[in-house]
Amino acid sequence: MFIALCNVDLGGALCVSMARFWMLCLIKRYMNAQNKRVIMLFYKRKMHYFLCLLLLGFSAGVVAGNPDDPWEGLNRKVFSFNDALDRHMLKPVAKGYKKITPRVVDDGLSNMYSNLGDVITLVNDLLQLNVPRAGITTSRILINSTVGLFGFFDVASKLKLVQEKEDFGQTLQFWGVPKGPYLMIPLYGPSTVTDVAGLISDSYLDPSIAVEHIRTRNSMVAVDFLDRRADLLKAEELITGDKYVFIRDAYLQRRASLLNNGLVEDDFGNEDFEDF
Repeated sequence: MFIALCNVDLGGALCVSMARFWMLCLIKRYMNAQNKRVIMLFYKRKMHYFLCLLLLGFSAGVVAGNPDDPWEGLNRKVFSFNDALDRHMLKPVAKGYKKITPRVVDDGLSNMYSNLGDVITLVNDLLQLNVPRAGITTSRILINSTVGLFGFFDVASKLKLVQEKEDFGQTLQFWGVPKGPYLMIPLYGPSTVTDVAGLISDSYLDPSIAVEHIRTRNSMVAVDFLDRRADLLKAEELITGDKYVFIRDAYLQRRASLLNNGLVEDDFGNEDFEDF
């Protein structure tokens, strides 16, 4: 269920966390992390994988229903795989993490990783020519990184510097690139064709990637992943009806709201989905 749910969040932060986890595992196995040329080749191969997935989607045929989801037949199969993996492996680990982690530590870790995510938001604010918003994001990073003890405490929000998530998928659509069909990705979750390209681009901006010590970097990614998954446990109770349809519609509606700066009504905006 987790992998299906993960991209309902503000800007897909949870999905990025999990995708990074799998990518870093592969990087550690097949390459020297300091070899940037090899890393570039790795990401190109990942893009080739996604393109192959799209071709498989075309071969699966178009299913009548939501026009944003022409590959529903293939997407449902991937969703079933992701959901089974979560139920048997990821969710039990997240429950254990939630049980042994004090609330203050859990909240502090969430704040720290959210503060790192603001770096990606800042770059995309600038790419979208939103200078006022970039100023607010910069202030958030500076305040939380200093007064907030490296982001452990979200002091900026208490000063009414509201956090807004921006990613390269939003930036591409800001400049007129269509969002493309809905796509359920193995070991990742809900996305669209354009958001996949944005995810890969934003990976280069992730501060944790700059950490040269492999074990430290992987530990950061793993803790981020567990923390975010644990925060989703209660939110799962809100799911009703067809799980696949619920996740798909929630994701597409949330993305539409983010792309229009909240002007599109979001049925999930008043719920406790801040950590999604």
